Amino acid sequence: MKFLAFLLLSLSWVNPAWGPIGQDEGTITQEELVRRSQELFDSVAPGNAEPFKKYFADDAMFFDEKGRSMDKAALVKDVQPMPKGYSGTIKLVRPKSHIEGDMAILSYDLDETQTIFGQNLTARYHETDTWMRRGGKWQIVAGQVLRYYEDPAPGKADTSKFPSYLGTYRLGPERTMTVTAEGGHLYAARNGRPREELIPEASDIFFRKGMEGRILFGHGDDGHVITLIDRRNNEGVVWTKAK
Repeated sequence: MKFLAFLLLSLSWVNPAWGPIGQDEGTITQEELVRRSQELFDSVAPGNAEPFKKYFADDAMFFDEKGRSMDKAALVKDVQPMPKGYSGTIKLVRPKSHIEGDMAILSYDLDETQTIFGQNLTARYHETDTWMRRGGKWQIVAGQVLRYYEDPAPGKADTSKFPSYLGTYRLGPERTMTVTAEGGHLYAARNGRPREELIPEASDIFFRKGMEGRILFGHGDDGHVITLIDRRNNEGVVWTKAK
């Protein structure tokens, strides 16, 4: 009888984060959703998969910034410790939520910092998670991550090559791009639109501010520039040099 009383007392113990064990968690708040989500991100660097096992439903769908579609098993398996010489943090910021009944949507930004053998890197993401209360427990049933585009660090231009880039490039009968140079800077303008600077990332690789992709120049067998390649999503749109 004493053992049974002890067992009943143990089962009625209250965990502040979860409420009484075996009982319905009840209504959840944005603050609690943020706390649980930050617990997930704090566990990424050490490779602690336990919070992912706890907070993701068995039938959860997750889509990461790389375009991967993962179920819970794949997501848990993906949580691995960072290699030696690597360290980092992920901080949840600017959360917004919509909580109604047994459903809760939490949308937020993530600021990531990473140090790789003394070199510091940063990245920003946006994630939206759908939480559902089933069986008295709040868990994530769906999540999707997007990465914010960031311009690369500008490099040093080889201005001696600029004269070979100048000219008009044609995509179609009525689609042209004119490349010009001024004051040590390279510019491109399409069909009379305002010009955009082609910012060097490396000697022969350029980008446009706020635009994902790269601009490269293709050469013929004689070494002369004959194409401008607008490379997007690992594919190139080729403009042929007309003059």
